[in-house]
Order: sequence, then structure tokens, then C-alpha cells
Amino acid sequence: MSFDYFIKDGIVIDGSVSDPAEANIGIKGDRIAYVGSEVFDADKVIDARDLFVSPGFIDTHGHSEFTLLADGRAETKLLQGVTTEINGNCGLSAAPLSGEALEAREDDLGEYGIRERWHTFSEYFHLLEERRTGLNFATLCGHGNLRGSVVGYRDREATEDEIIRMEVLLRRSLKEGAKGLSTGLIYPPGMYAGTRELGRLASLLREDGHDGVYATHMRSEGDDLLGSVREALKIGREGGVKVHISHLKTAGEKNWGKIEGLIGLIGESLSAGVPLTCDRYPYVASGTGLDSLLPGWAHDGGAEETLRKLREGGAAERIRGFLKSYDDNYWRGIIIASLGREENRWMEGKSVSLISEMRGVAPVDLVMGLLIEERLRVGAVFFSMSEENLRKILCLPNAMIGSDSSVRSFSGITRHGKPHPRGVGSFPRFLGRYVRDDALLPLPEAIRRLTGLPAGTFGLYLRGLIREGYFADVAVFDYNVISDNASYQDPFSRPEGVVYLFVNGIPVVYESGLTGSLPGRILH
Repeated sequence: MSFDYFIKDGIVIDGSVSDPAEANIGIKGDRIAYVGSEVFDADKVIDARDLFVSPGFIDTHGHSEFTLLADGRAETKLLQGVTTEINGNCGLSAAPLSGEALEAREDDLGEYGIRERWHTFSEYFHLLEERRTGLNFATLCGHGNLRGSVVGYRDREATEDEIIRMEVLLRRSLKEGAKGLSTGLIYPPGMYAGTRELGRLASLLREDGHDGVYATHMRSEGDDLLGSVREALKIGREGGVKVHISHLKTAGEKNWGKIEGLIGLIGESLSAGVPLTCDRYPYVASGTGLDSLLPGWAHDGGAEETLRKLREGGAAERIRGFLKSYDDNYWRGIIIASLGREENRWMEGKSVSLISEMRGVAPVDLVMGLLIEERLRVGAVFFSMSEENLRKILCLPNAMIGSDSSVRSFSGITRHGKPHPRGVGSFPRFLGRYVRDDALLPLPEAIRRLTGLPAGTFGLYLRGLIREGYFADVAVFDYNVISDNASYQDPFSRPEGVVYLFVNGIPVVYESGLTGSLPGRILH
């Protein structure tokens, strides 16, 4: 028996609940062809003594629809050991795109020089396959795409006819390979949808043999946290579908005390047999657009209407009054991460409070002015979470790691700004700091949460386990070394510890260096 690659004498953690065991692994073509104790010939033999061998990691919360088209190398994820990414989260996916949903993404497409336009997942997948990627790509269908394409960015209930049209788009998306439905209920246009609309759409996830996931960025992660969890569970229960809560957190210091109620609610649901999972990044700051601070009514009508309200008279005063409810401590906890205008980029990495002092303006006026200058496209990092609660969430049954980030590379068009370090550090930070150093979870259980559990949850066929016949997505890492180095001031500092990484049998990391290979596939 001969193989392309033979990994020998490694300590294998197979992605299930099995104990680690020393074993050899043979890779032939795109598959794991052998797991056992015998030694065979191979074109290349990898000595994995003192190293751990596991399935490649699965990032359950990606936002790489456009960055992968711009630069498929995916270097920031590969060096973390990630071989597959679940995209289309928070109600935003690559498709379907038409009408106002397409108009709303034009700036994103332009930022990365993407000239092609598409409407369906099939068209997008064809384009992505032509471009090629370093990791595997799976996706959910974004509710924001459905609503934006049919209803637009209007603060109103969808009519029955509009819900039917959204159902048509979702059915097609599922048929073309979407793994479920995602919502972004703090963002327009998803924030305008009621529970009835979401439930109608989620119920389709079990049609025609699908076993799709309802993945939700909930309406509230702070003041109405428990009510938002109950809404998600109601949608899942009534539709008979799996529920996945995105980046589960207790946001805002006044809400940190809700953690025990949250844990109790999740425990009750699991005991009742509700198929409930969640993801979380191992940081106490979140990251999203600065325009998320605006009240919902300010987003009604789309981006141009929001900009008009920021500029003009009574609406601007209403927004100013709303933003004044945030205190000085809140502004100190917001870091500007990315700006488009060259003359503004000196602000990246600085807090709203500091920039306000430097410019001699109130934080509210700074924020409104920046949103106008940058046409709402201001990335920000928000410090609002508790380290103690983070640890409790990471220990929840069926909690996974999701970086809530887009893939980038260490050079080229996708390297810009000071993005949240979770995009470069989430997986080594989880394994190095929380599992190895702090013993938050046993290593086999931690690996299961990065591999077998997400593969099963999102329906990734023959992935997530070290098994003969499975696709050869394999990570070889040094557990004594693995760690993150990215920070809020230096977010592109490379992680350490992943020594080899295979995607579909092709090495993308070899002897700790990136190979530049692009063997990723679309998992649909």
C-alpha cells in the first residue's frame, strides 16, 4: 500500500469523543486512506512525533463571501488550522442578490475590485470555483438577502405575497446548496422582520430532505437577551429545525448578571431535546459597523436615506439625542477598526473617546460626522463583555468556535485597517490560552467542538473526523506552542503552532509555512 502523504507517530484526536491515541495516517488523493499502527511507503513521510493530529478546524462563523473572491489564499485562517468556513452569517450571504439587496452590497464589491455580478448561489459558486480558494466554503442563506431582494430596506411587515416570494428564493437557495438560514436581527433589513415571517421561512429548512440550520444573530444580546433566546427557540421548536445562536454573549456590563439565566434557559432547552448549538469567539470585544449604533428608524429606507437623516435637521437632532444616551465610558470602549478615506485612516486603532479629544469635538458629533464622510462604512471594535462570562459560554454544551470574521491574507487587497484580531487568532487562542493554559476543557472535547460537532451540525458530508474514507482535511499542530499573537493594535501578527495542514489531501501549510496551494472546495 502506498500513499501520497504518510503522517506517522502522531497523537491522533479524531474529532469524536474517543480518547487520543498514537496512530499513523495515510493520505491518497483527496481522502484519508489509512488510520492505524502499520507503516507504509509514501511519496512524502511526515514525522509527527510529539505533535497532535486532528481533523482540520471548522470556523462556524465566517463573513468571507467577497474577500475570498478578491484573494482566495485565505492565509489568516489557514495558519490557524481552519480548513472549512461556514459563511452567510448574520443575515448576509453571497446570494440571492437582486433589487435593493444588490444595491446595498455595491460598495462592498467595489472595495475589493469585484466587477462580476450574480443573482443566485449557483452563479456565485461557479465564480468562486473559477477563482479557487485555499479552504473549503460552505454557506447559509441570509434572511437579509431575501428581505432586501423582495421587500427592500423598509420598516414594515412583509405582505403575504412578499413572504411567498422570499420562500421561493429560499427554496432555490437550499436546492443550490445553502446549509440553512441565517438572520441578522440588529441590522437592516432583518431588524424589521417579525417572528411570524422568520418562522415561515425557517419551516422550509426541513422540506425536501433538507436538514438546514436556523442560525441567528438575535435581536438583542444585552437588554433583552433572554427574550431573544426564547424567540429563537420558538422558531426552532415550531419549525422542527436546528437552532444555532451566533456569537452568544452578554453584552453591556449591566447585562453580565444575566449569564445564569442564560445558562439555565439553554440547559432547559437541551434537556427538552431541542437541537440547540451556539458559537463564540474567545475575546471580550465584538466587532461590527459603527452604524449599528443608530436607532432602527434611522436605517429605514436604505443607506442613502440614512445618510440624509444624519445630515438634515430634525432627523439628525433625533439621532444626536439618541446617541447622547451613551456615556463617556461607552465611547472609551469603542475602537475604530477600518476607514475607507485615506485622510481618516490615522484614526484606525484609536478609541472614539481619544479621537474626540484630539479633534476637539463631542463623541456623538465625531460618530455622526465619520458615518457621513465614510458613507456608513466604518468598522469598529466594541468592548462590552465579561471575561468570566466568556469562559462560561465556551463551556456550554455544544458551544463551538466561530471567528465572526472574513478571511484575509498578509499582503494584498484584503490586508487593510486594524480589524478585530479574532480573524487571525481565534482558534490558536482558544486551544492555547483557554484549553492548554487554563484547562477550561479537555483537549479531545475542545477538538470535537472545532471539528466533528460543527461538521454534524451543518451537514458537512465526510468531514470533521479522522476516519478512513473521509476527506483529508487534516491538521498537525504542536500543542505546547499553539498560540495567538494578533492584537487590536497589530491584528495581522501571525499565530504559531500549526505545523502541517491539509485541505482535500493537499498541503496548504507545510513545516509551519504557507504553500500557496488553493485546493478548497464548495461544500453544497
